[in-house]
Amino acid sequence: MRHLLSTRDLSRDEAIAILDVAEDMAEVADREVRKLPALRGKTVVNLFFEDSTRTRISFEAASKRLSADVINFSAKGSSVSKGESLKDTAQTLAAIGADAVVIRHHSSGAPLVLAESGWIDAAVVNAGDGTHEHPTQALLDAFTMRRRMHGKAARGRALDGVTVTIVGDILHSRVARSNVWLLATLGASVTLVAPATLLPIGIGEWPVAVSYDLDAALAAGPDVVMMLRIQSERMHAAFFPNAREYSRQWGLDDERLATLGADSIVMHPGPMNRGLEISSRAADSAKSTVLEQVANGVSVRMAVLYLVLYGTHQGGETVVTDERTVS
Repeated sequence: MRHLLSTRDLSRDEAIAILDVAEDMAEVADREVRKLPALRGKTVVNLFFEDSTRTRISFEAASKRLSADVINFSAKGSSVSKGESLKDTAQTLAAIGADAVVIRHHSSGAPLVLAESGWIDAAVVNAGDGTHEHPTQALLDAFTMRRRMHGKAARGRALDGVTVTIVGDILHSRVARSNVWLLATLGASVTLVAPATLLPIGIGEWPVAVSYDLDAALAAGPDVVMMLRIQSERMHAAFFPNAREYSRQWGLDDERLATLGADSIVMHPGPMNRGLEISSRAADSAKSTVLEQVANGVSVRMAVLYLVLYGTHQGGETVVTDERTVS
């Protein structure tokens, strides 16, 4: 795997392989010394043109646990804010010897441009581009679902037959897009629930069912309910009357939480708007995987960085050792 730009590019076997390598990486977190020398001598650059805390810290932790040298590059206060182009920035990173670039950009397609431009000979990992995709978030979500449902027997499994309901601002959500393609590849059934104004054009071509009624969708008994943040920073029009109306119609409140099945789980990619798309009780309940998603994100990003820098996973049981081998 040379780059990770989109979950749409992943085959079923590739997706399962990433999740399996992440299982090995997760074991590192249980060690007294939570580091591997796998990427010693490699330089990973976190190139963030958009503000982020959760994703940037997660990638930084993943890189450091693999013993890579990490450079954090923020567009604010840099030459980018003075008008430097993506090309010039990429060539600067090439000159300092970057082996992998983790890029978050406000323009959809920027990671693809960087990967195919020839400006830099480095692995490119998409950490979120515009309203397009956020592949590592979808991978960590799938990893979390698989662990909750299969526990220690998760390795090698997909998500066949799992029912997932994704609720909220689908229109502006790169997380929703990446999840839809990955979950379909892994065999899950996905239902999107949102007001009509927050569904993208062409939704009929996606491998999903669509509903406008959250209560009806929850009555179907989904295995997973994923709540999305209302991305007000991307909204330049009135997509719903007001926050109270949105919460009443499409928020996971305490009453809706109580209707979920005993084994159902509640997910949220964060950051959460408590009281808007999700209640505090739902966010903090035993069904919630919010903190697990954060912890699992480090393991998944360790797996992705390892695989883009050291090639494809070979079939069979994956073992990551201190001699930087995967077999």
